[in-house]
Amino acid sequence: MWTGEGVDRTRKQGGLMIPNPIGLKKRMREGQQILGASLSADTDSDRIRAVVDSGPYEFISVDSQHSALSEKRLLSFCGLCNNLGVFVQFRIKHTRNAYLIGNYLDLGPCGVEVPQTELDETVVESLKSFYFPPEGGRSFGGRARQGAADHLDPVDYGAWWNTYGILWMQIESVEAVTRAHILAKPGVDCLSFGPTDLMFSLKGHPNHHLKTVDDCVAYVARSLEGTGVSVCHRIGSSENRQKFVDMGVTVLLESASI
Repeated sequence: MWTGEGVDRTRKQGGLMIPNPIGLKKRMREGQQILGASLSADTDSDRIRAVVDSGPYEFISVDSQHSALSEKRLLSFCGLCNNLGVFVQFRIKHTRNAYLIGNYLDLGPCGVEVPQTELDETVVESLKSFYFPPEGGRSFGGRARQGAADHLDPVDYGAWWNTYGILWMQIESVEAVTRAHILAKPGVDCLSFGPTDLMFSLKGHPNHHLKTVDDCVAYVARSLEGTGVSVCHRIGSSENRQKFVDMGVTVLLESASI
């Protein structure tokens, strides 16, 4: 497996836009190990609690990229999780939907994942839509948004959200992997891997020095050292945890086993 030699570390920029992060955002910035589980938005309250306790998991990831998911279903699922004190990370439908991030967040997720990120402009659009002014341009509104009841003043809410919400950019191609240090712009909390699409991309680059998904994970983990930006990998089962921790992955996303 590739060991990380020759990684470009010239842009140690990520994670620094928002001072004094709190909660999971703070722990990601510090490089702590964080464990999450993937669940369907159709999951009921009892199973959500059982899954969270079984890890124990610190967040739940719910997907709309490859799953049927209405806004009403997302609203309901986030409401259940909020009542249980469970952090919800939501993968949006498509890269080009980054401009809708604020609208999605008004339905209750705690964080957003943007799939198939390759371009700088995708990151810029995501940052603008995710953060409130002055850091971004998110519009204030939505009664179901996370933390709304505790922060009634718009300025107070915006300041709180900017220290709390978590933004992932998902990298799923060789091109994105080799530009990870550039995509990890200030305000991005985590770069997550899409291993299946990345595998297709690797097959299209047979002469590239990165040969496997594991090579790419190790490369990105090394290139983001010192930036405060975490690396997330979908690892399948808990049996794979140590392998990816040893590579430098700090956010592990598993399939729920119960």
